[in-house]
Amino acid sequence: MTATSDFAATGVRLDRPVDDELDHILGPAQAPITLVEYGSYACPHCRAANERITEVRNQLGDRLRYVFRHRPLIGSDIARPAAELAESAASHAQFWDAHVSLMTRSHTLTEDDLRAVADTLGLTRMDADRAHAVAERARERVARDIDSAQASGVRYTPTFFINGRRYDGPWDESSFTDAMLGSLGHRVRTAALSFASWAPSAGILLLLASILAMVLTNSRLGADFEAFWHTGFGFAFGETGFRMSLLHWVNDALLTIFFLVVGLEIKREFTVGHLASRRAAALPIAAAIGGMAVPALIYLMLIPAGPWSLGWGVPMATDTAFAVALVAMLGARVPVELRIFLTAAAIVDDIGAILVVAIFYSGDLHAGYLAATGVLVLLNRAGIYRVLPYMLTGVALWACVQAGGLHATLAGVILAAFIPTRPPPDYTTLAMQAEAILTTEAQHRGEQFRHGPSAPALEALDAIHDRLESPAGRMLRNAAPRSSYLVLPIFALANAGVPISTDVFSQHGMLVFAIVAGLSVGKPLGFILASALAVRIGLAHKPDAYSWRQLAGAGTLAGIGFTMSLFIAGQAFPLAGDFAVAKIAVFAASVLSSVLGVAMLWRTQARQTAQAA
Repeated sequence: MTATSDFAATGVRLDRPVDDELDHILGPAQAPITLVEYGSYACPHCRAANERITEVRNQLGDRLRYVFRHRPLIGSDIARPAAELAESAASHAQFWDAHVSLMTRSHTLTEDDLRAVADTLGLTRMDADRAHAVAERARERVARDIDSAQASGVRYTPTFFINGRRYDGPWDESSFTDAMLGSLGHRVRTAALSFASWAPSAGILLLLASILAMVLTNSRLGADFEAFWHTGFGFAFGETGFRMSLLHWVNDALLTIFFLVVGLEIKREFTVGHLASRRAAALPIAAAIGGMAVPALIYLMLIPAGPWSLGWGVPMATDTAFAVALVAMLGARVPVELRIFLTAAAIVDDIGAILVVAIFYSGDLHAGYLAATGVLVLLNRAGIYRVLPYMLTGVALWACVQAGGLHATLAGVILAAFIPTRPPPDYTTLAMQAEAILTTEAQHRGEQFRHGPSAPALEALDAIHDRLESPAGRMLRNAAPRSSYLVLPIFALANAGVPISTDVFSQHGMLVFAIVAGLSVGKPLGFILASALAVRIGLAHKPDAYSWRQLAGAGTLAGIGFTMSLFIAGQAFPLAGDFAVAKIAVFAASVLSSVLGVAMLWRTQARQTAQAA
C-alpha cells in the first residue's frame, strides 16, 4: 500500500477558471498573478485576512488580480444571507462596496450590517417582482460558488488559490508575497506537491524506475549496473562490524519503511477506515482471501513438487501503487464504491502477504533476539505518545529481527503494531487555547522582533500540534510519501532489472505459465468466486453502485503483482536463473492484467452509459 491508495479527492487545483462575467475581480486581466479566495463574511478568519489581502494588493499593484468567491460558513445562520446579499449588487463596483462593508463594518457580522448594506444597494426600495428576480439570481451565483468550492477541495475558510493552485501556507504578508512572486524554493515545493497530489504519480514513478532498470541491465552498462548493487557496505566497530551488499540494504533495510507504512495503513483501516465495520469489510475481505487462495492453488496445480513449489506466494500479492494509478486514470468510469472496495481488498491482501512472508519465507525465530519488542510493549502500555522513542526502538528492533531469523523488513510491521493511536482531540478547546496564546504573543510585537516568540508559547503550540494527531497517524503521514516516492522506486531500480534473452526461458516455461496464470487468471477468478459465495450465504452485501463485471475488472487489476511479488520471488527462488524468470513472469502478468482490467472497466462503463441513454 502507498499513500496514493486513499481515493479521497485531494482538490489542490481550482476547478473553475476565473470568468470575467461570473466572477468579481479586482485588478487587470493580464496580471501575471491571480489570487482566488473562497471566503465567508461570517468567518472571523476571512475578516482578519481581508486586511492582509489589502496589504498584498497595495504591494503588488497591477501584477495581482484578486477574485472573491463565496463559501458561506457552515453552521452560521447569517453567512448564506450575507453572501446572497452581496450578490444582489447590480454591478461589480457595487459588489465590492458591499463586500468591503460586510467585511469591515463591525467586528462581528450582525443583522444590522445586512440591513444597512441592503439599504445601500437599494434592495429595500425595489418592488416585489424585481426583488424576487434579484434574489433568485443571487442564490444561483452563491450556489455556483459553493459547488466550485467543493470541487476545489475547500474544507475551511478562507482558502486561497494562487494561479490555479491551492495555497496552504501562512497568511502573513511575507509568506503570501513569496508564494505569489514565485521564489525558487516555492516553485520547487509547488512542483513537488503538484506531482505528489496526482493520484497516478507513485505508480508512474515506479514504472519509470522499472523501465530504467530493464534498460540498464540490457545495455553495455549491464555488468557494471549489476556489480553496483552487489557492492558491500557496512559499519565497523573495532573488531566487530556489520556489512551487507547494497541490494540487501535495499531489500532488508530500506524496504522496512514500506512494511511500516503497510502496517500503519492496516491499523488505520481496521480502526477508522473501510474495514472498521463488519458490514463494510465483509465483501473486500472475502474477495481478497479468494484472490490469494485461487492464484496459489493454480500455481501449485501447475508446478510439481520441487524447488519451484515454494514460489506459490508470488502470484498472491497485489501491487496497490500500479492498481491505484490505473483506477485514477480511469476517473469517473470507476465508481467511488468500487475504488473503496479495491482499496480495502488490497489492505487485506497486504495482511496475507505479510503473514506469508513471516511464516513461509523467513528463517527460524530466535526469541532471545526480540527483546526490542518488549520495549515497544512497555512504551505502548506506558502511554508514551512521542514518536522518537518508537523510532529509536524500531532501529534496534530491525537489528534484533535481522539477527533473530525473521525477514528484517517485518520489523516495520511489528513497529506499526505498537505505535499508539489516541482518542480524537477536542478541536474547539485546542483552537481556543492556540488563539489565546497567539493573541497574547501578538501584544508583544516589539519583543518578538528582537527576541522571537517566547519559549513557553512555542512549547505550548508544539504540544497542541502533537495532540492534533496520534503518533500512528503522524508517522503514516510522514513515512507514506517517502515509501511511495523514494523506497519503492529504489526497490524497483535494484530488483526489476533482468537480462532479456531466449536462454532465460529454457526449461522454465511452466514456471512462467504458472505465475502468469496465477496473477492474470487466478486473481479475478478468486475475487468473483469468493465475493459471490459471501453474498450468496449472506455474509456480505454487494453495493448496487457497481456491477459484477466491474468487480471482475477490479479483480483483474489486482493481478498486478510487482512490488510484493518481486519481494516474495526473491525469497522463494535463491537461484539467479529462477529469480530472473520469475521477474519476467511477474512483469508479463502485470502488463496483461493492466490491459485486461482497464479494458473491462472501460467497456463496462461505456455499455452502462449506452443503456442509460
